[in-house]
Amino acid sequence: MTPSQNLTVRGPEDILGFIPHSLGYWPADSLVAMTLHGKRLGATLRLDLPGPETLADPHQYARTVRDYLRADHGADAALLVLFTNDGWMDLPRTYTGLLAALQAVLGAAGMPVRDAWYVGDLYWRDAYCTDHSCCPLPGRPIQDIRDSMLNAEMVFRGSSVGPAPEDQARPLCSVSAEDKAAILAAEAVWSVQLEPRRRSRAQFNALLAFWEGLLGSPPAEALSDPALPGLVLPDAQQAFLRASLQVPAWRDAVLVMAAAGARAALTGAEQFGIFDAGCGLAPIGPPVAGLPGSGTAAPPVSVPGDPSDVPGYGDVLLGLEPALPDWSRLHHLDRILEQLSPWGGQAGAAALTGRGWISWCRGRGSYAAAYLSKALEEEAGYRLAELMLELVRRGTLCGWAARKEAAWQKFEPDAA
Repeated sequence: MTPSQNLTVRGPEDILGFIPHSLGYWPADSLVAMTLHGKRLGATLRLDLPGPETLADPHQYARTVRDYLRADHGADAALLVLFTNDGWMDLPRTYTGLLAALQAVLGAAGMPVRDAWYVGDLYWRDAYCTDHSCCPLPGRPIQDIRDSMLNAEMVFRGSSVGPAPEDQARPLCSVSAEDKAAILAAEAVWSVQLEPRRRSRAQFNALLAFWEGLLGSPPAEALSDPALPGLVLPDAQQAFLRASLQVPAWRDAVLVMAAAGARAALTGAEQFGIFDAGCGLAPIGPPVAGLPGSGTAAPPVSVPGDPSDVPGYGDVLLGLEPALPDWSRLHHLDRILEQLSPWGGQAGAAALTGRGWISWCRGRGSYAAAYLSKALEEEAGYRLAELMLELVRRGTLCGWAARKEAAWQKFEPDAA
């Protein structure tokens, strides 16, 4: 079997070694289901393993798995992997009913289960093999997976396996008390000055132009090497952007602009009636010297053309429009929001919510839930985080993630 980047799968070790690269981390207490298109690997889905009550009647859980995998149109089979360490020697007794339900439900949906495996911290083994002469207990060493040829090739091609979502949502670097105090003090000053400009069209245009400079020309190395942070913002610019994210209409406009362009952001703002023609205050902002594209992009001052052909905010935020979002700009926005989130507060919640939304758009529900939960820790009741987290917990797929031709691709195989 071969993933769609022409990586050859020689055996189960390669399939199991591919999963952490597809998800971005080693899963734990998880069911991972992968679709097949003939001999090619397709979408990768991760769900928490069900608890005892669900295991007593796992058919609804199996139907949930089926409904997710159906988003990968044309899939004709499935592979299942249970990542767990609980009761390693008794796994068949614990999960036989679940595997049987998944076989029945997926088989009836035209995606019969080809193979299934158990993977723990120390060992892995075939879930269907009961012949101890070829499948001795406790299993084969986990190092077989880490040493697999496909895993080595993925690393060679630049793919990396990062921390689990709950760890990824936490700042990876320590923040000194002095740095935090300086950023927050500057942010407070900007907030006071921006408050009377919330309904200013000129301020909105200036803000979009500022973000356009950030997103329009990301450094080449930031796109070629996802491990690099990209553009590092000075403290003054970080403080200004954090203050601006505290205005919900501006926050939403930034998300929409990154995915669908400045015209969609401005058209939606016009339709929501957020501007006050009587607000004549001059726009403000930090120095832009050194920003990519600074001084080259004029602020948008009108909505050219017919606004009816421009996607609305709701359609963009749900991933229904445009047909294909600008994934490179969303990637760069994610890196900028990463810089804005460690300082906490309402602005930190806004940045984390933005990162959660981008993760959801990418089809990475686990990461989305971690970022959104962290946002609510920073700011209890933060409304957009609550709404997005509800979508994630219901299992709602972003429109782009549900369509193969639009879905974000880390390297090539799709995320479901």
